[in-house]
Amino acid sequence: MARERIYLAGVKARSIESTREFVKGNIENNYPQYIAVEGKRVVGWCDIIPMKGIDFSHCGGMGMGVHKDYRRQGLGTLLLESTIDAAKAYGIERVELEVYTSNTPAIRLYEKLGFMHEGVKEKARKLDGIYYDIKVMALFINR
Repeated sequence: MARERIYLAGVKARSIESTREFVKGNIENNYPQYIAVEGKRVVGWCDIIPMKGIDFSHCGGMGMGVHKDYRRQGLGTLLLESTIDAAKAYGIERVELEVYTSNTPAIRLYEKLGFMHEGVKEKARKLDGIYYDIKVMALFINR
C-alpha cells in the first residue's frame, strides 16, 4: 500500500522485521489492532495506538490501510468498527487520525463512523513537487 504513494505517509513499505516487531508489540500490549489476511497475504489492517503520557492516555492514534484490490467491499468499515470497539474496551476515549484531503473515500468512511473534522494542515506533505493538505479528524467513543 505504501508503494501506491498516495494514501500513506511512507512511500516505501516497512521491512518485514520492522512490521513484525510493531505487530508483536501491539499484541503484547493488548493494543486495539485487527489485520485482514487472505491466505498468507495481508490485505488490510487497522490499529489504534494509545498516546504516551498520563495526560494523553485517553487518546489513541489510528492508522489503517486496505489493499487496492479489496477496497469498497466493506473491509475498511469492518476493520475500523472492530478496532474502535476494541479501543473502547481498552479504555480509549478519543481516537485521532490524519488523512490526505484528496482521499475522499476514506474521509467518507470516517464521517460515516462519526469522526469529526478538527482542522486542516495545509501543504503538510510535499512529494514529487506536489503539496498535499492533511485533514485532522477525531472520534469520541466513550461519551
